[in-house]
Amino acid sequence: MGCPGKIGGHAMKTVIIRKNASESDAWTLAERPAPKPGPGQVLVRVRAASINYRDLMVVRGRYGGERKDELVPLSDAAGEVVAIGAGVRRWKEGDRVISTFFPTWASGPFRGEYRTTTLGAGGNDGVLAELVVFGEDAIVRAPAHLGFNEAATLTCAGVTAWTALFESGPRPAPGETVLVQGTGGVSLFAAQLARAAGLRVLATSSSAAKIERLRALGVTEAIDYRKQPEWHEEVLRLTGGEGVDRVIEVGGAGTLPRSMQAVKTGGVVSLIGLLSGVGSQIDPMPILFRAIRVEGTVVGSRQATVELGAALELHGIRPVVDEVFPIERANEALAKLAAGKHFGKVVIGLD
Repeated sequence: MGCPGKIGGHAMKTVIIRKNASESDAWTLAERPAPKPGPGQVLVRVRAASINYRDLMVVRGRYGGERKDELVPLSDAAGEVVAIGAGVRRWKEGDRVISTFFPTWASGPFRGEYRTTTLGAGGNDGVLAELVVFGEDAIVRAPAHLGFNEAATLTCAGVTAWTALFESGPRPAPGETVLVQGTGGVSLFAAQLARAAGLRVLATSSSAAKIERLRALGVTEAIDYRKQPEWHEEVLRLTGGEGVDRVIEVGGAGTLPRSMQAVKTGGVVSLIGLLSGVGSQIDPMPILFRAIRVEGTVVGSRQATVELGAALELHGIRPVVDEVFPIERANEALAKLAAGKHFGKVVIGLD
């Protein structure tokens, strides 16, 4: 990757997705004209951006419909406002902000049209650039206790975990039990938020080293699913045969059947990810006969993003950042995520 930019001049660094490139070099460092904010817009100097699994799906052509040529990837960014357009009242230069996943979803229930506005997919450029223009309602204040690398992890993974735990169905009560899968961003955010809410957290992982790190985060019990492929049986044993109150389901078709066996009668399975695939047949009997609620979680609104930030500040929670790569090594960051070697979030720094 080459082609340096000139911040403060007439060009900036950005990353684009090359249409016919292999996955290993799909992201290319490029130079584009520095944008300017129009009426109702703000210009943000991006200091950090983080990667989600959906960004790998975008590269593979499996997310967001047809991808425009030379799309700028990523939806999650943190930075500071450097210029404001006419009529902007919400922000001033120097404000520290983060992006929102659905720029037009302010609050309330999810609607289909919000999906067309997500950043870094389909025809919408994302945030992996030194300078990005946002609508003044498409950003929120970054939590004061977090640095840019940490704040850049909240937009998708953090908000998804918050929505799954606290906005899908009845709010969990202290003492209830949550199961998280693996050690990606959503799962670790869910574990941290659940612990702060007084919940008992169980987790699955395939790595002894990662299991030790999970326990250090306050996870009560961690199950090695390679040694115990029928891991739902261990979940039932650990909960006295009852099952957990809620499952943060990130695996998809490959893990959903076991999640439905691991959750208690009347419990909630929050379906978030598709890491283990799609398309398998799911037996509806457990859902019907045990009154299980299986609910899709589609990140969250701007209001959910604000509430997440407030909760992180209240409890002093800091996101788990696995590694920070410079923008010149963005493809290495994507490869690390694809290999599943990360614990927490993979971040790209633009300082």
